[in-house]
Amino acid sequence: MLDATEARHLLDSIDVTTPIGLRDRAFIALMVFSFARVGAALAMRVDDIYVQHRGLWVRLREKGGKHHEIPCHHALEAYLHAYLNGAGIGDDPKGPLFRTIRRGTGQLNDTPLPQANAYAMVRRRALAAGIGTKIGNHTFRATGITAYLKNGGMLENAAAMAITHRHAPRSSMTGVTMKSVWMRSSGSVFNYFVSHSKCDCLQPATGLNRSRGRPSV
Repeated sequence: MLDATEARHLLDSIDVTTPIGLRDRAFIALMVFSFARVGAALAMRVDDIYVQHRGLWVRLREKGGKHHEIPCHHALEAYLHAYLNGAGIGDDPKGPLFRTIRRGTGQLNDTPLPQANAYAMVRRRALAAGIGTKIGNHTFRATGITAYLKNGGMLENAAAMAITHRHAPRSSMTGVTMKSVWMRSSGSVFNYFVSHSKCDCLQPATGLNRSRGRPSV
């Protein structure tokens, strides 16, 4: 598991001047801020990022055709928005959100990113950032939950969110209530990262097409 400084350093070390870098940062941040399973993140489609209750939400696709919808903290919203715009995949709503790279071009294709490739990517990014901690696809979920608890989060909330991801029932909470819980949770993660690193806070994403229910591209 990474500590807060390592996690922030990893995210900040990624070169986001390319579609690959934007993809990798968005993928890692999604798992950290939403406590998502890697399988659920990789199963997402482009239209699983949408606007609701005046904010960006993500729909995590779990096993058995179930899904779980959660609001984004503004930091994750910024990462996802940058990825959709920079990779130019916003006009393919039914296509995979996280994709492989077209050989020889550095551009994304229409093939979903396999879990083995995702694992290789996070290992490569960690080594390039000089992080010696052994990590895998589930490292970031553990990092996010731990950061949440260390920043004053409630154990029962963390446990409930982890269970919800695993079993993925439709929540009985209203959208406003769920957003409040998740924003406090992901905000705790973000604040803990910022307080344990030297980087500046991210600004909220801009340019969202709220009338159509998804980011404008």
